[in-house]
Amino acid sequence: MSFGKRLLEARKNKGLSQEDLAEQLGTKGPAIGRYERDAMKPSIDVAAKIANILDVSLDWLVGHTDMELDSRMLERIQEVTQMKDKDREHVFAMLDAFIKQTKLQNVLQ
Repeated sequence: MSFGKRLLEARKNKGLSQEDLAEQLGTKGPAIGRYERDAMKPSIDVAAKIANILDVSLDWLVGHTDMELDSRMLERIQEVTQMKDKDREHVFAMLDAFIKQTKLQNVLQ
């Protein structure tokens, strides 16, 4: 998916109009329209601001990953990475068990 399509999707998911987003960026609505049509690419600084406003990762917005992480998920990941090795392994063990249980339930349904 292109930058423009991801931008459009994230903007709509956030419930913002092109004008709303443009105002928060300090630009005009037509610029957002050009980004969404892939007629123009923003600078890296503007793309980072857009990602921040829309609460998506810059990697997702520019297409480097298909995993969309919001700021809350990123904060949790950062907290886990700062844990002691033993504590981090406990978190992963619980997460692995929950994932396994969820997959099993999905198969049985």
